[in-house]
Amino acid sequence: MIEKLPLDDTICALATPVGEGGIGIIKISGPDALAIARKLFRHTPPLEHFISHHLYYGTIVDPKTEAVLDEVLLSFMKAPRTYTREDVVEINCHGGPVVYRKILELVMKAGARLAGPGEFTRRAFLNGRIDLTRAEAVIDLIKTRSEKGVELAARHLQGRFQQKIEEWREKLTGILAGLEACIDFPEDMEEELDAEEISRALTHDVIEPIQDTLSNYESGRILREGLKMVIVGKPNVGKSSLLNALLREERAIVSEIPGTTRDTVEESFTLKGIPVHIIDTAGLRVPGDRVEALGITRARNRLAEADFVLFVIDASTFLEKEDLKIYDEIKSKAGMIVLNKIDLPVVVSKNEVKNRMPGFPVIEISVRENKGLDNLEEQIFEQIIMARIDCDRSMLAPNLRHKKCLEDAVGFLNTAVSLLNQKESPELIAFELKQALDSLSEIVGENIGTDILDRIFSEFCIGK
Repeated sequence: MIEKLPLDDTICALATPVGEGGIGIIKISGPDALAIARKLFRHTPPLEHFISHHLYYGTIVDPKTEAVLDEVLLSFMKAPRTYTREDVVEINCHGGPVVYRKILELVMKAGARLAGPGEFTRRAFLNGRIDLTRAEAVIDLIKTRSEKGVELAARHLQGRFQQKIEEWREKLTGILAGLEACIDFPEDMEEELDAEEISRALTHDVIEPIQDTLSNYESGRILREGLKMVIVGKPNVGKSSLLNALLREERAIVSEIPGTTRDTVEESFTLKGIPVHIIDTAGLRVPGDRVEALGITRARNRLAEADFVLFVIDASTFLEKEDLKIYDEIKSKAGMIVLNKIDLPVVVSKNEVKNRMPGFPVIEISVRENKGLDNLEEQIFEQIIMARIDCDRSMLAPNLRHKKCLEDAVGFLNTAVSLLNQKESPELIAFELKQALDSLSEIVGENIGTDILDRIFSEFCIGK
């Protein structure tokens, strides 16, 4: 169980990565931050007052011996104009593990305690500087693996997602106020409840926008975490050659002997700022031996986990039952068909593949002659990102917790609409709307349990 941390003491931590570097920053936050700094920091001439948001050059000393530990730059930031809305001191020292450790030891001896994971950001949330969606955007910004993910996290850090949640809450609150007036003062209502108008407003103004947000969740996850892409096909169609071409290195063994790849080969590369974890698999067919059978089983496991599938077909040989069987396995997934070996006499046309395997775009390439590979990469990007989401216009549920809360809200709202259509009592409808409001409020951190906060902030690094 995660320890419950107090909020009225002073905390400290290394705010930069551990290891050697030019500069390291030790952060102190809390009511005694400045008093602790005064015990350790020496300036010439001595300072009577620290001006907020100014930088001071001096030394850090051991207050018992006055021995100099390091030359530093120190900044004091007075509450509430700080990250945590508490008094904050930052010590910029030379970047070395021993220096960090010694200064932190002195800071803790002077009255601070070592911060827990994410405790600075947790205090920023609890002190009202940011809502919970912005706090979670901080960890997304740190952990995201793509340039697009950085853009997405930065927008949430600026409060874009919170603003949208507040819009939906405001609309629901207005509708709920009207319902409660009907419940509390029915004799004063000049007109009956317009169930059709309320149903239309709930659907158009709240339910549909939330569903749009939910529909983009997977694309947002890919932006943050990267894409898991699997290459499948019969043996000897050029899967490993395609892997090497996309990686631009000879990673997988290529041979004319069918079944060369007996296990999965997994590597990563970046496609227009999106991290791609690409997996080459054993050829899918009736296995010839036990080892090949194990490789094919592993290939199917990776296929089940894939975000995107590249189905490679040999254009120089006729389509076979094995090709059609693979198509049946993947037709419910996102992906495309890659018609390889067009440098050889082609016996399978693009149109034939489209007709017999509908639902997938078909890209013609020759890995051997490096034909069509740039177009393939462009089409992959279009399929996984641009065709699914316009990052500048769409709203995305940043994480799984938000997704769950939005799904709960939609469930309550759909029930409310159903009750409206059935002319049920305002009390029942109001109850569902309150449940939906609670789900939306949980996203921004209102009425949220400490166990959920502990789980969220445990994912942060110490020092943030």
